Amino acid sequence: MANTNIQSVEPNIADLVNGWLKSYKLDYKLEQESLNTEIDQALDDYYSKSGGKGGNRPDAKLLLHANDGRYYPVLIEYKGYKDKLVKLDEEGNVANKTAKNQPDFANIKAYAVNGAVHYSNAVLHYTSYTDVIAIGVTGYKATNGKIKHSIGVYYVSKSNFGVGQKVDEYTDLSFLKKEHFSAFIDKVKQLSLPQEEIEKLKERREQEITASLVKLNNDIFKSEDGLSEDDRVYLVAASIMATLGDVENKVYPLTKVELKSSDEEGDRDGDIMIRKINSFLNAKKLPKDKKDLIVRTLQNTLTTDNINKVENGESQLKRVFVKIVDDLGIYYKTGLTTDFTGKLFNEMYSWLGFTQDQLNDVVLTPSYVATLLCRLARVNKDSFVWDFATGSAGLLVAAMNEMLIDAKNTIKSPEKLAIKEAEIKANQLLGLEILSNVYMLAVLNMIMMGDGSSNILNKDSLKFDGHYGFGKTNEKFPADAFILNPPYSRDGNGMIFVEKALSMMEKGYAAIIIQNSAGSGNAVEYNKNILKHSTLLASIRMPIDLFVGKSSVQTYIYVFRVGESHQKDDVVKFIDFSNDGYSRSARKKSTNNLRDTNNAKERYQELVDLVHFGKSKLSIFSESEYYEGTIDPENGADWNQTAPINTKPSIEDFKKTVSDYLAWEVATLLKNQPTEDDRLGK
Repeated sequence: MANTNIQSVEPNIADLVNGWLKSYKLDYKLEQESLNTEIDQALDDYYSKSGGKGGNRPDAKLLLHANDGRYYPVLIEYKGYKDKLVKLDEEGNVANKTAKNQPDFANIKAYAVNGAVHYSNAVLHYTSYTDVIAIGVTGYKATNGKIKHSIGVYYVSKSNFGVGQKVDEYTDLSFLKKEHFSAFIDKVKQLSLPQEEIEKLKERREQEITASLVKLNNDIFKSEDGLSEDDRVYLVAASIMATLGDVENKVYPLTKVELKSSDEEGDRDGDIMIRKINSFLNAKKLPKDKKDLIVRTLQNTLTTDNINKVENGESQLKRVFVKIVDDLGIYYKTGLTTDFTGKLFNEMYSWLGFTQDQLNDVVLTPSYVATLLCRLARVNKDSFVWDFATGSAGLLVAAMNEMLIDAKNTIKSPEKLAIKEAEIKANQLLGLEILSNVYMLAVLNMIMMGDGSSNILNKDSLKFDGHYGFGKTNEKFPADAFILNPPYSRDGNGMIFVEKALSMMEKGYAAIIIQNSAGSGNAVEYNKNILKHSTLLASIRMPIDLFVGKSSVQTYIYVFRVGESHQKDDVVKFIDFSNDGYSRSARKKSTNNLRDTNNAKERYQELVDLVHFGKSKLSIFSESEYYEGTIDPENGADWNQTAPINTKPSIEDFKKTVSDYLAWEVATLLKNQPTEDDRLGK
């Protein structure tokens, strides 16, 4: 409020900092000057500090080269008041989002660092640059008339979801000088978010993605005619591939201005997108037959006459492309550790008029449940994980994340860690998906996650021979972890996939989520066969509303140890996880339909501990929610047991019953006693 009576010293701050940059002999550009076409276009395309379209103009900007061979955009914003350097939220992050995950334009406009971080996100959203330096400088005039300044230096990157991390305290910008900049970048590379913070940001980002997908639905897919459901899937996949870019291989993201909506043969918008996708896939070094399959599939949609037909100077393809990039670009460009295309897949299929049975088969596993399955199956950095009904690869994304986290926590040599991470992505994950449109999403998902797409195969799981799909095609995939959410309409509610996969494994663990009837009679023969070579360790009843808004089937998780037949005296842990601590809703306009209302994270951890270590880990769970019992390996329909209820009354029960009865008798007698008035006949 005091700022209304104090004159801004922003011109003085600009003069001071621009003077530094000039003295450092740096090629800096001021507000109206061009830095380069790619960054200029990104700033123009991104929403402004006030929420309008375009017009983002940092007060100063640079593009600096470091010894690692890369260029780093540096965006600087000036303010002229003492308290306008940076506004942080209660978690210590730059407060550029409201409580409802909407842009906080008041903060973005008023604070120097917040504005610079906003500009940096424009660069992440629309360019091939993945690391940006955001600098805010403000100041005030002291009582002696001298200008006092303060500086905020933040690293904004894919790795920190575009939120930004403070680098250090600085009194000037000399770290930008040529002789100091590479050392500064080395310092920046040492920054890393703690896993707890990553999880918080991931949850927030998932909520934003959902809101943006709904907006995309409203803005495009309900108003564009002539697009089949497959076309919609392929258009999103193609647009994302064309705009991901690849800095190291010099494949730059396709921009909106490059689509000229021309009628010229070979230069239509679809032709341009196919060329860019080819370049992108070549840079990813995908095997030729896999690359050809992807391009051929996408080409069928991208090169049709209708979608490339120019009306009012624009093709339908360009309209759709622009909307996808505008609404979703920031999410697939900034450090995703979530099943992005899984959420995309679920949202897109909810736009289509599936019957309930079909819908059940395309509903994907929530990311927190995917992570649970991985932990129950004991996935670690050395695991070889496969999934026989991959969908959009959400389970494999979760597995890859768990493997990379374990590698980072246990391998202390940067060189060995880099080798292990590459090995995990290239050789330790395998997924099978028979539906071509869903397969395309799985490939896209794994490419975006850093590329574990090598062995995502467009094959029938029930005919699979167990070999690697690419690279080591003569070798068997040495699976020792199996995770699955099968289509429940298949034989045995999907247990046919479980029997197939486990019979091909020599050792390891498996965790599957499946319809409850699979364990109570609908898959008897499959279950009996599974128990001949695998042991049922746990049977977990999941919340009935786990897939709220998509499906209402009761599901169970079954956990197995592979390679040992189940004996009749083997202990099975029966766990009622109906109360998992989350409250769910299916409100269309809600920004958060999943809320932790009863220690959900702690409950999920205790569930894993109970399965791994047994009753000694009971803490939050009650005795009635955890029961150790046995099953008959020759039954196949007794997998969904609950803790037995003791119906034999105790002496205390008897005493309480007698006491309650006598109290009732006395109360009745007293109630029926005549009053004095009754006796006097009044």
